[in-house]
Amino acid sequence: MFTILVILAAVALYVVYVYNGLVKSRQMTEEAWSGIDVQLKRRADLIPNLIETVKGYAAHEKGTLEEVVELRNRAQAVPSGDVAGRAQAEGLLGQALGRVIALAEAYPDLKANQNFLELQKSLETIEGEIQMSRRYYNGAARDLNVKVDSFPSNLVARNFGFGKAGYFEIANEADRAVPSVKF
Repeated sequence: MFTILVILAAVALYVVYVYNGLVKSRQMTEEAWSGIDVQLKRRADLIPNLIETVKGYAAHEKGTLEEVVELRNRAQAVPSGDVAGRAQAEGLLGQALGRVIALAEAYPDLKANQNFLELQKSLETIEGEIQMSRRYYNGAARDLNVKVDSFPSNLVARNFGFGKAGYFEIANEADRAVPSVKF
């Protein structure tokens, strides 16, 4: 009888230990997603200033500028918990922002504008921080997913409603391609 109670107590303690590990992993994933969300918000807040600066120099590029604003609004409309949807929307926005930055090559006055240069530098910094946040989030998601899928923690995860986290990935295969460099 005593042996059975000891075994049941050990199993209960193990379940508590695994459960707490799953809770910790889920919280780390949510905190990591919050970091991405903050960086994406910073980028979204920078876009109107960038567009206004470029508008003065590239008035006939109105379609490109309107596209960036539309994609920004779409990206912000995606619910925060929709990782795949947000990744797709932000990927499209990133491509459009790249086209706006490329406009500077066609407009030497814009390229020399101090405000534009500061906005471009801020955007580059934020893009780097988004990449770091994305790597951190994907690592936290991986850790949670391993616990959710691994035996015997998967038994605890299934019984207590823990699910896998989606990765924040590049949706466009063209973005994954290695650029060709020719000399």
